Amino acid sequence: MQRMFDFTPGPEPVDPTPQVEAHLTTAFGDPSGRAGVTFVGTDRIEVLRFGPDGAGVVRYATLGMARAPMADPGAALADPVQGPRAELILSVRGGHDSVLRPLAVLASTPQVEGLVITPGASLDLGGPLWEGAAFHAVLVAESGGLVPDLPLTAPADPVHFFPVLPMTPAEAAWKRAQGAEALQEQWLRHGTDLRDPTRRAVPLG
Repeated sequence: MQRMFDFTPGPEPVDPTPQVEAHLTTAFGDPSGRAGVTFVGTDRIEVLRFGPDGAGVVRYATLGMARAPMADPGAALADPVQGPRAELILSVRGGHDSVLRPLAVLASTPQVEGLVITPGASLDLGGPLWEGAAFHAVLVAESGGLVPDLPLTAPADPVHFFPVLPMTPAEAAWKRAQGAEALQEQWLRHGTDLRDPTRRAVPLG
């Protein structure tokens, strides 16, 4: 007797990139520049430049990181629809356009290394964040404050927009030892301007 099997296909994955770009434009206005980077074995990552605003701050936002959900490296099979999605936003007073490629590198880590990026995580470049920068890593901050989360059609998870905060090597090492919350408390205690591209490491101890 032949058995009949009914395979019900799951929801088709949808690329939210156009929605993400529109959402960023709503938050920051039209981009003042953009660049795209494609790494071997990964989808194209673009970085949009917004500003400078009235305070001279330039925002750099990734576009394409949220194209697919970030997958748990321990999962046997990645879900093409459900799972956390995110983009990264860096704010720098005066702007440094040489950050475009390094920021795209950070945005590609979920595809390249199978990372699920969450608030409190450190992302280390192993080199300057931009030409001449004293920062070689960033701290991933909570989403929602700078750009609201972007809801997607169910069952897809919303897109989070994580600010990334530049860290000096000393701050990154202290964060590894003491934790993200402790480092943020030090920044707050000393009134650190995290958008200042020339700032020095906060006093640690």
